[in-house]
Amino acid sequence: MKYERRRKEMVERQLTARGISDTRVLAAMAAVPRHLFVSEALRDQAYTDYALPIGDQQTISQPLMVAAMSQALALTPEARVLELGTGSGYQAAILAQIAYRVYTIERLNSLYRRARKLFDTLRYFNIVARYADGSNGWPAEAPFDAIIVTAGAPDVPRVLLDQLAPGGRLVLPVGDAHAQKLVRFERTPRGFKQESLGNCRFVKLIGEHGWKE
Repeated sequence: MKYERRRKEMVERQLTARGISDTRVLAAMAAVPRHLFVSEALRDQAYTDYALPIGDQQTISQPLMVAAMSQALALTPEARVLELGTGSGYQAAILAQIAYRVYTIERLNSLYRRARKLFDTLRYFNIVARYADGSNGWPAEAPFDAIIVTAGAPDVPRVLLDQLAPGGRLVLPVGDAHAQKLVRFERTPRGFKQESLGNCRFVKLIGEHGWKE
């Protein structure tokens, strides 16, 4: 009951009041138990307005950022979504409430195993998780209606654009190691339409088409 109340307050004060209007995104944020995606020591902070550490120098993103990126994907109930950077698994869980199927890739084995176990426990059976270099995307399952990257890239990996279906959207942070711009690309008959969604700060996208370790 305590966490349900905090989720409701999070949606009203942090999301609706700050421009998140997609009703399916708001419903997903109200439904997914965010406190289960952080350590027990941080559960009382799970619904606060900032990112939290999840180990391995990674974080669970601020609720507003999760909602904003989800909204920017403009998902339909039939959508197939690729997420790069599973992390805690929270973003994938939100997407699983909205889309038909979510494919998510994590390069850190400890985070991958923890998230996959949580998906099973919470019965998110429309999430397919993989332990691999996410910067390559998932060519065997392409094309995707949407791709979301939850780590900052130095530039836009062409390999990800190539895995978008016609009309598909790619949302990712692009910039240096300290600050990025959140950018959305849409695949149109005339090429890729690009739109800036504002400033952000994410951990690095490490991999063949991202930053090198």
